[in-house]
Amino acid sequence: MVSKFRYSFLILAPLAMGMSLLPTAEVSAQVVGDATVSAQTEADQASAASQEQVNALVERAQDAAGKYGQTMAELDSLTRYNEQLQEQVTSQEAEMASIQNQLTEIEVTNREVLPLMERMVDYLESFVAADTPFLLDERTKRVAALRELMPRADVAISEKYRRILEAYQIELEYGSTLDSYEGVLSDANGERTVEFVRLGRVSLLYKTLDGGEAGYWNAENKGFVQDNTYVEAIEDALAVARQEGAPDLLRVPVPAPQESAQ
Repeated sequence: MVSKFRYSFLILAPLAMGMSLLPTAEVSAQVVGDATVSAQTEADQASAASQEQVNALVERAQDAAGKYGQTMAELDSLTRYNEQLQEQVTSQEAEMASIQNQLTEIEVTNREVLPLMERMVDYLESFVAADTPFLLDERTKRVAALRELMPRADVAISEKYRRILEAYQIELEYGSTLDSYEGVLSDANGERTVEFVRLGRVSLLYKTLDGGEAGYWNAENKGFVQDNTYVEAIEDALAVARQEGAPDLLRVPVPAPQESAQ
């Protein structure tokens, strides 16, 4: 009896030992699994961190490349701008040189033109003084105004020249127009108000307002000559000058031609 029980015990003992080892194996497997998961997690985290670093490096590289491209574009733009500025500076320098040359030419021209204009005014003054004395006060004042204008620095040379030419043009037109005006005649007989009639520069006649006296300018004697035979002719000339009568032939005294002084 004893032997049977011992045998049974011997058979059951290993089984019992096997049963006792099963929980230990499961624990070991779980530990290994946890370690694997933990290692994988750490690896994933490390990989993610590495990827982030790579992404950051890529972004910095892209940003640096973008800034480099922008810098190069700005450099190219500045280079073109500087080239344009240089062209403008070169053009301005050339223009300044041209202006300087023009100023030099103007200075030379002024030295030549100013004396010429002074002589023109001198000649005009002499001409008015020697000419038939019609509108003498007006013409003398015009010459005096030119005299005052010439030394003024605030008036351009072109304006001075224009005014001189204007005075010459007025004098030229006197030679081909018929005109009448009222003025004062002063001679040996005293002063009296008369009506003057000017036929170009050919004749200058006068008559008193009451028609009691008439006469004409004698260029040879440089004085007025009383001649009442011209009263009717003067009346006709006055009517034409005032546009009160039709143009017609007028009988007026004409001075004899004189040789000009050489």
